[in-house]
Amino acid sequence: MNLVVPEKVAPKRRRPWLPRAWRTPLAVVGTVIALVWIVVAILAPWIAPHDPLAQDLPRLAAPSGQAIMGTDVNGRDVFSRLLLGAQTTIPLALMLVICAMIVGTVVGAVAGYLGGWFDEVLMRITDMVMAFPTVILAMVIAASLGPSIMNAVIAGIIVAWPPYARITRSLVLGLRSQNYVIAGRLLGSSPLRSLVRDVLPNIAGPVLVLASLDIGTAVLLLSGLSFLGLGAQPPTPEWGTMIADAMQNPSNWWLGLFPGLAILSIVMAFNFIGDSLRDALDPLAAREREAEAPTAVSAAAATGEVAA
Repeated sequence: MNLVVPEKVAPKRRRPWLPRAWRTPLAVVGTVIALVWIVVAILAPWIAPHDPLAQDLPRLAAPSGQAIMGTDVNGRDVFSRLLLGAQTTIPLALMLVICAMIVGTVVGAVAGYLGGWFDEVLMRITDMVMAFPTVILAMVIAASLGPSIMNAVIAGIIVAWPPYARITRSLVLGLRSQNYVIAGRLLGSSPLRSLVRDVLPNIAGPVLVLASLDIGTAVLLLSGLSFLGLGAQPPTPEWGTMIADAMQNPSNWWLGLFPGLAILSIVMAFNFIGDSLRDALDPLAAREREAEAPTAVSAAAATGEVAA
């Protein structure tokens, strides 16, 4: 009698709940750093060891147990001012990017979908804004409006929306001739309904990637304007103004080191997140880059062998 032994069924592999792009070291590091800074910005008033405006500590004291990041020229705790600076810079940078993304996406979508003179007028305005160096134009606008952190945000929005308009227009031009968009129009959808329902959801990925990469740029822009005296005004704790104060006392290294490291960390974190978001939303391009990497290494090795 022949016995049939059932074959072992391989257990199903559990599908990871996170895409591969979000499980890379850079994605994890960027996400952790960004979350830490966001939590710090929310809890800054409660976790700051000293009043950031109080001038009750020794002036220009080096880091110690009393002030772990030292004190500034007015006897204020640098660590407390750094924490409160996150509460000033990070939310305003996020607001700047969100507003610029909304304005640019609306302009680009209308120009690309309607075409004709709408496209010509809106794109020429976009080209005119993009013709000026970003930082110079932001400085001119902020100086014209008056030095304040909110005017710096307005200046940042004005100079930051054109890239969103450009990328949105190019994506809409490619999508408006797709069959599902044409079918929707033939079934009676108005241009606005077709644009909002059929086109915009399909361009969200690239726009969100650009926005995530722009958060670091917005932090740099706001800090730069504050450094030049066109953004946050003393005694408001802000990273750019803290570095400007450090320039007056170059021998006291702690005054500029810690705000500079804060800016560096938040910019790098959102750049890492933007790269990971791009790979997650466009896995085909990510696989192509991974496939090209060994080929490039092999070609370089072969070239080295030939040269040797």
